[in-house]
Amino acid sequence: MPASERFMFSIAHHLCALTRRGQRFWRHQSPWLVAALLIALLVASPLFAIVYLALTPGENIWPHLLANVLPGAVTRTLILMLGVGVVTLLVGTATAWVMTMYHFPGRSLLSWALLLPLAVPTYLTAFCYVELLDYSGTLQTAFRSLFGFTSARQYWFPDVRSMSGAIFVMGFVLYPYVYLTARASFAQQSANVLEAARLLGRTPWGAFREVALPLARPALVAGVALALMECLNDIGATEYLGVETLTVSVYATWLERSNLAGAAQIACVMLVFVLVLFALERLGRRGKGYAGSAKTVSVPAATPLRGMAGWGVALACTLPILFGFVLPMSVLVKSAWVFWEEALSWDYLLAVYHSLVLSVLAAGLAVILAVILAFARRTSPPGAHNVINLPIRLASIGYAVPGTVLAVGILIPLAGFDNALDHFTREMFGFSTGLLLSGSLFAIVIAYTVRFMAVALGSIEAGLGKISGNLDGAARTLGLSNFGVLRQILLPILRPALAVAALMVFVDSMKELPATLLLRPFNFETLATHVYKLADNDMFEEAAFSALSIVAIGLVPVLILHHTMTQRFTRGKPS
Repeated sequence: MPASERFMFSIAHHLCALTRRGQRFWRHQSPWLVAALLIALLVASPLFAIVYLALTPGENIWPHLLANVLPGAVTRTLILMLGVGVVTLLVGTATAWVMTMYHFPGRSLLSWALLLPLAVPTYLTAFCYVELLDYSGTLQTAFRSLFGFTSARQYWFPDVRSMSGAIFVMGFVLYPYVYLTARASFAQQSANVLEAARLLGRTPWGAFREVALPLARPALVAGVALALMECLNDIGATEYLGVETLTVSVYATWLERSNLAGAAQIACVMLVFVLVLFALERLGRRGKGYAGSAKTVSVPAATPLRGMAGWGVALACTLPILFGFVLPMSVLVKSAWVFWEEALSWDYLLAVYHSLVLSVLAAGLAVILAVILAFARRTSPPGAHNVINLPIRLASIGYAVPGTVLAVGILIPLAGFDNALDHFTREMFGFSTGLLLSGSLFAIVIAYTVRFMAVALGSIEAGLGKISGNLDGAARTLGLSNFGVLRQILLPILRPALAVAALMVFVDSMKELPATLLLRPFNFETLATHVYKLADNDMFEEAAFSALSIVAIGLVPVLILHHTMTQRFTRGKPS
């Protein structure tokens, strides 16, 4: 029997065996649990593929990576993450504390303006700062004109294309992650605890350092971990600023050196970073908590700051907004105003169309899968909670995995399927199918869905948590099946949560750059890759209008976050 026929016979035999086993399993398990397990397998399969390819490469390049690539890339990644972690922790914690505990001029405006950097992707901020601070940028040009310098050797100016420049840019873009978690924690702490510390002789600084800060430690660790995961995922800012991190190394090894196995091995090292961040986040939360009686807990009251103290605090809270949002936006608006005619080209309109199609498909698929996961947990019997929690956690891990790692992991099984199908059609029918899934829109949509499903799942689970389980029981007594309860009862009630979930996934997909760069078809551009391509070709002015489009879309979840924060932090306060 020829090898191809033996291969097909083996595949058919295993499929029949799996079908029989699946039928037996289906008869004894809830269909919703089985669906949740299949979704978890979909999310986890890219990670399994990366580990498999890294351990079984066609050629052993580990010695080359260990000697020439990994030492420098790992060192630079660690330095960058350490610097960004320090900046986000200091800025996010300080602003959250003063916003919670003090009242000063402009506080209501600054409380939501501190979230604005979240609307600007890190790569856009990096492009803007290069335009602002580079040798030919606005500030250096004005500096040379003011002091009569004719070359860069005659003066010193901070170099934005450096490690310190990358830490500065990414730190002031990502600090809102810590600001959000810290402010939520400070607002939930009882004022009685802080007043007790003051009565025991602690100064305001002492009460913050010895009481409020330890209570907020789990929230601070979670916020810093989120910021560092975004830092690890970034490729546009780090590459443009000349910092070759692990993410940039994956990109260069795959596309520039055409070595997928080497990219998978570097991606495995990045997975180790992700696991360490997960471990640190859980270690920060383990055994740490605070509980108070609902009858005795009171929200901390803001202390008025008048005169120079109030204006000084207001100025200090304005600086992160200035560095993280106002300055980059000033560059974008100026360039977009001057070059708007060149920007409104067919390439821009096509990039908008591609971004909309991909983001809508990813948002729809992510919401559908998240509904299945959330409803599977809701309908699982008490004894199966541990079983259903595993696929829920696996389905949520995609948000922590960098886009470059997901792209490598998704391409491996898709390329294997394409090659096997092409070989089969050549042998059996004498024609080639080519690459059907690799480098296609399908691959990008799967990457977006896997990466941002946790966002949709969080919103939908929060919405389901507000619906009493008695409603499900009453519907079942009237003869509705589980699917009928979901379709006729829960989904209509969940429409606001579904809309928010779809919107969040849509916006994140519109901004996603690393996975799109690696998986897009040839000559296929989204808004993110369109901006990246023009900036990489020193044509950032022409890309400013496209960049403003991304920022405008990114403002939507920021406004939603502000609305949510306002409701949460004002609930329970005296009128």
